[in-house]
Amino acid sequence: MGELLRSPLHDRHVALGAKLADFGGWEMPIEYPGGGVLKEHAAVRSAVGIFDVSHLGKARVYGPGAAEFVNSALTNDLSRIGPGQAQYTLCCDPETGGVVDDLIAYLYSATDVFLIPNAANTAEVVRRLAAASPPGVTVENLHSAFGVIAVQGPGAPELVSAIGLPVDGAYMSFVQADWKGTGPDSGDAAAGDGVRREIVVCRSGYTGERGVELVTRWEDTPAVWEALVVAGASAGVRPCGLGARDTLRTEMGYPLHGQDLSPSITPVQARAGWAVGWNKEQFWGRDALVAERTAGPARLLWGLHSTDRGIPRPHMAVYGPDGGPVGEVTSGTFSPTLRTGIGLALLGRGVAEGDSVRVDVRGRPSTMTVVRPPFVDASPK
Repeated sequence: MGELLRSPLHDRHVALGAKLADFGGWEMPIEYPGGGVLKEHAAVRSAVGIFDVSHLGKARVYGPGAAEFVNSALTNDLSRIGPGQAQYTLCCDPETGGVVDDLIAYLYSATDVFLIPNAANTAEVVRRLAAASPPGVTVENLHSAFGVIAVQGPGAPELVSAIGLPVDGAYMSFVQADWKGTGPDSGDAAAGDGVRREIVVCRSGYTGERGVELVTRWEDTPAVWEALVVAGASAGVRPCGLGARDTLRTEMGYPLHGQDLSPSITPVQARAGWAVGWNKEQFWGRDALVAERTAGPARLLWGLHSTDRGIPRPHMAVYGPDGGPVGEVTSGTFSPTLRTGIGLALLGRGVAEGDSVRVDVRGRPSTMTVVRPPFVDASPK
């Protein structure tokens, strides 16, 4: 295995004493001292947290007909949105319908689409798009050209506004902003150096709370991060690691690629059919997914809510009331909000909401109730 990649904020994380780990080939912060995952999670639910998610992929598809091409490849219907809007979508295998990756598409124009895939899958998504692109359409991997900062929590839009960036109130809308930090030629109140920067400001996130994701030029990311830290000091802002990102998204029932979505798990099985443009004539995996949807999937993604002290973890076996196996946990954690174990699991067709199942938690049976996520009352809108 090669050397781990580092984000443009790596030095900041080291200075803060963050616990670092391999995440999709990147050395990223899992948690910070002073409370760790529990306090970081609570900060996002009650105030505001900032995450370095620069490990996420970045790719650009541009040229005549670029948006039309992307729409013919990815599952969601890009024609439903207009320039200045973003959309959650899936890259599926053309033959099986399994999910190669889930990603966000930023529609700049009919000739320019910006994509944010998952870190480990960026090269494969770019490879597939480039291999299928028509003449005149270019697919470019920009993974180290941009940083990404996720500002999440009830106070997120206000914090972003406090450093002089405009925030479109509409969920999944974005603006391309021209920003300057403070300095001899700037009157902004946020920290910075007065250098003009172009930033994409999108009302989105992966925590279930109000959120804003900032796509910055790689070299500008530290100045933006510092501006957020300074401006949020009196509002309880807390740097957050990927550990809290995982507990937050699990409480919302949001899927993680490689666990709840994968080349062997289809959107139909993962209840992600809402991100499929079923009326489109063409997208990768259409025939397989339409057939599965019509017949009904053999398994579905459900939530698990522990009724004892057990905490579900990925790959743990799930057993039905008769003792027979009914599926497997795909994601699981201790919920800081509910103070109990929760998880996601792919369960067979006979399982229904409200059923009591048993999960093999390291050799000990744990009783859990089958539920429909989200587990908490929150909304990103």
